[in-house]
Amino acid sequence: MARTGNTRFRAARVAAGYNTQQALADALKVGERQVRRWESDTPPMPQPDMAQALTRLLGQELEDLGFTGAPAPVPGRHSALAAAAGLSVVPTQATTTQPATVADDFEAVTRAHRRLYWSVAPTTLHPAALAHATLGCALLPETTGRTRARTAAALAETWLLAGRIEFFDMREPDRASQTLLRALQAAGEADDPLLGAGILAHTAFIPAWVGERDAAVERMVAARTYARRGSASAELLAWLDAVEAECETRCGNTRTALHLIGHAEDVLAAGTGHETPEWLDWFSPVRLAAFKGNTQLKAGHLPQARTTLLGVLDGLEDSEEKQRSVILGDLAAVEAAAGQPEAACEYAVSALDQLGRTWYAMGMDRVREVRRTLAPHQHEPCVRALDERLYGWSTTVSALSR
Repeated sequence: MARTGNTRFRAARVAAGYNTQQALADALKVGERQVRRWESDTPPMPQPDMAQALTRLLGQELEDLGFTGAPAPVPGRHSALAAAAGLSVVPTQATTTQPATVADDFEAVTRAHRRLYWSVAPTTLHPAALAHATLGCALLPETTGRTRARTAAALAETWLLAGRIEFFDMREPDRASQTLLRALQAAGEADDPLLGAGILAHTAFIPAWVGERDAAVERMVAARTYARRGSASAELLAWLDAVEAECETRCGNTRTALHLIGHAEDVLAAGTGHETPEWLDWFSPVRLAAFKGNTQLKAGHLPQARTTLLGVLDGLEDSEEKQRSVILGDLAAVEAAAGQPEAACEYAVSALDQLGRTWYAMGMDRVREVRRTLAPHQHEPCVRALDERLYGWSTTVSALSR
């Protein structure tokens, strides 16, 4: 496989928001040539003061940034997490060369975890994914050529799954940010730009959730850049539009979001002729409609949102249980906004029923948001009945323990 430079450093730079070598050079007050040297196949070791600045700006130890001659990191919070979870993807001196079949076997477990995400409790699947990533980190230095690229791609997907669980299911955005960075570094090892685009788009959710639009947009620009480097399918391009629409919605720009969703619908209709990546199993035309319904709700287009979301509810597969709780929560929010507390409570209770079967933090967030909007009706029997369900022993304990 052709050498592609210090992919770990490049991935960390992009993930930290420095989309060009010049941007990082300006932050460090060095020349762009120096950054190019750090991203080369044989990066020179930074001087001590510059090393400290790099680790501070990029959030990783030198060894994790691809400086293979770096001293061992000083024990601390980040290095302790890395050691505990086997986070490093830095090659070490291999003593064994694995057969080509190792990629088949490692990919098989990655695919199984991908399917298990939709039904297995996140607190159960997450440690299994971390253990699988640890194995991948150990195998990677023992592989070469195509076997190495395939193993690295499966490792990147495993980190992506762990990061999705940390953000969407466990509500740990800081931890998810570091995990997604590891995913991006592994995708760089695999030289897989489409997987890199998928990972970068996930990193955009993190600042968008707290209203940091500029950071989210920068990450989406990076994601679209990576998508252009590969043969992106219509589904992947439409999903990137949907992610950006979600970010704009979170930041209060529903008009821009609806325009992006309209573009995504056009992209899906036109197609690109390219194959959709196997790992893109969380997106479909129905999922795009779910994004649209939520944005219509936030924009105050209640009749349109109700129609869209009811169509989504009918179109969901039986296996899409996590998404079902989100849609029921959004329908509850539509009815609450329309001044129909009884209908809102019915949908919210249905969402809680679904959450009782398959927990999903995003779904519970939707129910709690609805309950807050029902405060003016809190003495009505339907709202009190909802409270009985929302604050029952099992629901409350489950929510507090996750």
